[in-house]
Amino acid sequence: MSENTHLFTGKVEAYERYRQRYPAGMILELLRGWCGLQPEWIVADVGAGTGMLAEVFLANGNRVLAIEPNAEMRAACEQIHSPLLTVLDATAEATGLEDGSVEMVAAGRAFHWFDTERSLAEFRRVLRPGGWVVLASAGRAAPSTEQVVEFEQLLTEHASSYAQVHKRYRVHDTLKGFFGELHHAEIPGEQSLDWDALQGWTQSISFVPHAGSPRYEPFQENLRKYFGRHSRNGVLTIATTCWVNAGRW
Repeated sequence: MSENTHLFTGKVEAYERYRQRYPAGMILELLRGWCGLQPEWIVADVGAGTGMLAEVFLANGNRVLAIEPNAEMRAACEQIHSPLLTVLDATAEATGLEDGSVEMVAAGRAFHWFDTERSLAEFRRVLRPGGWVVLASAGRAAPSTEQVVEFEQLLTEHASSYAQVHKRYRVHDTLKGFFGELHHAEIPGEQSLDWDALQGWTQSISFVPHAGSPRYEPFQENLRKYFGRHSRNGVLTIATTCWVNAGRW
């Protein structure tokens, strides 16, 4: 994960302000049913970012150990003032946690940045026997409409690393080969964005051209045209999905 640590430097404010939050109630209901999640459990939130997934477990009364190597992300996470939250400077592959010290390891919108083999080995080390790995991600739905397909094309054209990063998202499809027991659910939703929110949301994406980049102005010009074609009354509605996976060895 070390080579990916700085991908969101300079994007944290936009990330915290414009990224879609997780549907906490639905996720907790799933995890109680699948895993028997209890408030007494200690949860390691790995690649915690600004703490959006940590907030879900804090709402359940869990003690959360937020593992985050990016200094700006970590500072934002520390703004969640809860006695149940501890924020740690570490990585998915080397969390610094003790052997068998947590009942659950969770990662939200982050697992695709990890070294899969090394991080899963680390998760297995820090989990207590019978412990669970939970991977959650919330974002735009898979391309199924002209609007979504066009946005994917926009990213492909203007973000040089998009194709490479997009392949990493598919790592979730390999999970069945790693766990003896695996549960999966997809929670549909939507996100409504005015122009400022759409611009801010796209700037929270790691590979989108940032201000000062030679690709920035062409991207913004085409993003504005995209917004004009697909918005209604000044609002663009994007179909989203929250993917939730829970597995154990």
